[in-house]
Amino acid sequence: MIGKKVPHVTFRTRIRDEAVGGPNPFRWEDKTSDDYFKGKRVVLFSLPGAFTPTCSTYQLPDFEKLYPEFQAEGVDEIYCISVNDAFVMNAWGKSQGVANIKLIPDGSGEFTRKMGMLVAKDNLGFGMRSWRYGAIINDGVVEAWFEEEGFSDNCDTDPYGVSAPQNILENLRGLKKAA
Repeated sequence: MIGKKVPHVTFRTRIRDEAVGGPNPFRWEDKTSDDYFKGKRVVLFSLPGAFTPTCSTYQLPDFEKLYPEFQAEGVDEIYCISVNDAFVMNAWGKSQGVANIKLIPDGSGEFTRKMGMLVAKDNLGFGMRSWRYGAIINDGVVEAWFEEEGFSDNCDTDPYGVSAPQNILENLRGLKKAA
């Protein structure tokens, strides 16, 4: 994965727009891989689903808390991607009180599939979802890769640790020292 360019896809997002009015002032906006990755150094982490236990209890909240430390290491943005639609990702972000992490809806799983990380989670009733991973991406190119062990369809466990923000931050600091 290291040295690989992220796939070019279009993401269907919903953004707040007061001009829409009413109780749900959001409109559709297409974003591309370039919008998220071009000219930036970012941390991307992917997880099996919004509102799921590990993702909601540890991974997303810890990235949110550690955001200033990532910025101090030269990271421009932190993105969380999941094979969920824009409505689910927006509701999850709101329920989690996310202010710093940007949530990317990969509703059809196109980005995840092209990254080679799409797995079946039918054993949990999820259908096709992302394997849990993280990456440091510099101008659209994978600089460092953090994939959980046991990549497989219908995995009986939900490994978490390699893609934890603490581990990615530690590796980011190591990259800085090595440079």
